[in-house]
Amino acid sequence: MAGKEKLDLVHQNSIHVETIRKEQRYQKLHTEFSINPHRKLHVLPDRPMSRKPTEVIAENSDFIDAFHKAHLEPTKKYAMPLTASHEIGWISAPLIPSTRNDKRFNFCRISTDVTIHQEKTLRAST
Repeated sequence: MAGKEKLDLVHQNSIHVETIRKEQRYQKLHTEFSINPHRKLHVLPDRPMSRKPTEVIAENSDFIDAFHKAHLEPTKKYAMPLTASHEIGWISAPLIPSTRNDKRFNFCRISTDVTIHQEKTLRAST
């Protein structure tokens, strides 16, 4: 193989037909409209001094339900984790209920004779 051979018009046309058939095989025509749930909608109000009456828009409960479902956290959307990142932190409730009196988890500042002496020493040196 010394190099690429120049293709004649018939071969170029057959390659073009094959490419078009592949594109048509995998091409989907989307006829349903849906809003991307990961993008925020910015609804702009009318001007304050506008004399135009506000439009009355009938609420579409299916759209509102789908919109609210898209903004739920994954534990409320799905019964089980779908991805590996869902598995980490899927059960986010604390294993032990926390109380303010539990010394294992609350490290309040306690003054002892050693800490009082150290504070006085530091204040005297400055």
